[in-house]
Amino acid sequence: MSRLDWIVLVGFLAAIVLIGLWKGRGRKDSEGYLLSDRDMRWYTICLSIMATQASAITFLSTPGQAFADGMRFVQFYLGLPLAMVVLSVTLVPIFHRLKVYTAYEYLEGRFDAKTRTLASFLFLTQRGLAVGLTIYAPAMVLSVLLGWNLQVNILIIAALVMIYTVAGGTRAVSWAQSYQMLIIAVGMVVAGVMVVRQLPADVSFADALRVAGAQGRLNAIDTSFDLNNQFNLWSGLLGGFFLMLSYFGTDQSQVQRYLTGRTLTQSRLGLLANGLIKVPMQFLILLLGVLVFAFYQFNTPPLFFNPGPVKEVLRSAEAPAYRQVEGQFQAAAQERALRAQEFLAARNAKDGVREATARQELQGAQAKVQALRNEGVAILQKAKPGTSANDTNYVFLSYVLASLPAGLIGLVLAAVLSASMSSMSAEINALGSTTVVDVWRRFVGGTPKQELWVGRLSTLAWGLFAVAFAEYASRLGSLVVAVNILGSLFYGPILGIFVVAFYLKRVRGGAAFYAAIVAEVGVLVCFFFTKIAFLWYTFIGCALVVAVAWLISLWKDDGTEPERV
Repeated sequence: MSRLDWIVLVGFLAAIVLIGLWKGRGRKDSEGYLLSDRDMRWYTICLSIMATQASAITFLSTPGQAFADGMRFVQFYLGLPLAMVVLSVTLVPIFHRLKVYTAYEYLEGRFDAKTRTLASFLFLTQRGLAVGLTIYAPAMVLSVLLGWNLQVNILIIAALVMIYTVAGGTRAVSWAQSYQMLIIAVGMVVAGVMVVRQLPADVSFADALRVAGAQGRLNAIDTSFDLNNQFNLWSGLLGGFFLMLSYFGTDQSQVQRYLTGRTLTQSRLGLLANGLIKVPMQFLILLLGVLVFAFYQFNTPPLFFNPGPVKEVLRSAEAPAYRQVEGQFQAAAQERALRAQEFLAARNAKDGVREATARQELQGAQAKVQALRNEGVAILQKAKPGTSANDTNYVFLSYVLASLPAGLIGLVLAAVLSASMSSMSAEINALGSTTVVDVWRRFVGGTPKQELWVGRLSTLAWGLFAVAFAEYASRLGSLVVAVNILGSLFYGPILGIFVVAFYLKRVRGGAAFYAAIVAEVGVLVCFFFTKIAFLWYTFIGCALVVAVAWLISLWKDDGTEPERV
């Protein structure tokens, strides 16, 4: 990185911290600290919601996902707009009418204390683990690509976040996230423009898409129905709908964002605007990955984008074999570039027969490149057993560092770190709020000023826990994969509790409590013993809670009357 890159990176991150401190100043009680005195407008709510969901992994993994697998990941978000409508009509009005601080307060009024405690415990468990990975993943990628110390990366990111989050609470988080989303948007747009500008002079944006499409990278919609297929239209619409319903409706890290709305209308508008913007935004981030794929059709990519294993194999006895495959790979990549040019020439000449032949030759050249890459990966794994063959997290930043000019590298890195900071700040803020409201206030109690300090201390404690877990995760590589689907393991039972609360009025606290435990066990069974795609876990967990709670209510009355709230 150049001096200009460092100036841009440090300048943007320092500005975010100062904005958070300035906007969060003057919080005098728990309502001001936890819910920003409920004074936020819809556009701040929308940006805060988007920034909470868009972690650094979104901008590291998603382009790499499109590079390797095409656009079909966008189907993951197809259920989101409908979920925003349902929440705006059903859940948000109840939360505003009851003036709750957390989503789980409602459950005690509807059921009982143990059901509320169970839901808040599931949230604290799931989100408490996930927040560690929020900072670990980008720190790991940056440490490998830039040679930065992993532990120092984690500590710096966490310290910057905790400075304004602990001091200013929810208001500081929401305002900082608004500016972080601006940095993220600018960084991604600049990167996309630069990819197109760096294509060969005779290759247009449309040509790049044609080459990518010829190799199956524009596969946005898959209409086949397969429970074992992670991404298709049906898993996105149905499984994604339930996952988003649970995430935005029962996860305090998101609920807290729209509980700050000054009116019911402002909260609803924030959610609905998120539903309108999120799918196109995700589509564009995936398109960025497709453009990087097209760029490397005309330019030689690294054999393996993660430089860590490559450095190790070059110091091992397998170095000659790897060098030989790498040379063959580079020659095959150059041959692929010629085939891509021939395909475009045939298409522009509107010669159908020639175009079909050129497409097949391009696909054959791509298959040869992929085969040589697989040989190289096999050598990497021989040199160091356990090396992951998946390097998608490194694709986008590898391109950025190799191809963008000074200054723009710093901007993109600022965007990635801003995304990491925005997610972490919202998550530890929500964990602190849940600790205050659902643990401290429920079992200990105190004045609003005491709750303010408990909120700050618990937010700090969760931040330190995230750092500790992130440091530990660096020694548990397999855990990183598991945490990617952590939300799906917990969201279904939590959502099921809320669905029962809203729609099955005869079901009481005991039935909902035991049904949630049964559902959680069922989801874990699906994860450990079946090949069912994780997008279905939330639907399965929710359906199990509803079914089991209904059956228990028919079989046995638990003797408690639900409070009508």
